[in-house]
Amino acid sequence: MSVASAFEEQKRRLSGVVAIPVTPFDTEGAVDDGTYAKLVDRLITGGIEVVTPNGNTGEFYALDAAEARRCLEVTVEATAGRASVLAGIGHDVASATRAAAHARDAGADMIMIHQPVHPYISGDGWVDYHAAIAGAVPELGVVLYVRNPVIAGEQLRALGETAPNVIGVKYAVPDPVRFGSVARDAGFGRFVWIAGLAELSAPGYFAVGATGFTSGLVNVDPATSLAMFRALSTGDYPAAMTVWERIRPFEELRAADGNANNVSVVKDALAQLGLCRPDVRPPSRLLTAGEREQLFGMLSSWGLS
Repeated sequence: MSVASAFEEQKRRLSGVVAIPVTPFDTEGAVDDGTYAKLVDRLITGGIEVVTPNGNTGEFYALDAAEARRCLEVTVEATAGRASVLAGIGHDVASATRAAAHARDAGADMIMIHQPVHPYISGDGWVDYHAAIAGAVPELGVVLYVRNPVIAGEQLRALGETAPNVIGVKYAVPDPVRFGSVARDAGFGRFVWIAGLAELSAPGYFAVGATGFTSGLVNVDPATSLAMFRALSTGDYPAAMTVWERIRPFEELRAADGNANNVSVVKDALAQLGLCRPDVRPPSRLLTAGEREQLFGMLSSWGLS
């Protein structure tokens, strides 16, 4: 398969549900490889075509470099070619470049570059940061994770001209109007546009051009996430909003206290289904008894518990 055709298949898959798996821990607090593999397999057998190890729902910033590498390796092994592996990488340029090379060598199809965590970000510096990482692995498709509203279409257009393997943008600024404007200023057809704030934001972002969305909920119920995608991809907004109303309490519980429960809710739901431990690492926290009871009611109403 040529590089061009490989990117076309990757772009097709990104126009769907992009799953962000949790990172399960064992009783000693270490990454639980066996459980991780089972969770990834559950996603793929449920119909998911893109899996993103080391995303925010995977507690990327709470993992050390060796753990992140292992999470990627387990994902590639569990996927076994049945879906695309989109490896989350980040931090400084040297660390990100090493992680990108490891992702390539381990068998990942693509990398997702986390938004730079730096107090001083310039537009030109943002382009240079991503161009350096993308240029180190020209054979891999690259997805940008944009959470900073300062990044405009101008920067995305410049990066697209410099790095042909940048194929997608995971846009996570909570403003669909801004998203629509940035996408068109960047060159709408140049990238796959992914709604990066999951199911609740997806209808608004699809209305102005997104063709895929990321999901943490998909860990718990792949069928529900895929049902929303099918509705949105066919323009059936009433059906999409029926799903939206059903999952809104779950997503609002995740978003409580400035997204403090984002990962905890997903892991606790999986624990209640007997699929992994609920443990999270600081600065996240376990759910309270009241929150767990509330979550149990949601899962019961979905017919899962």
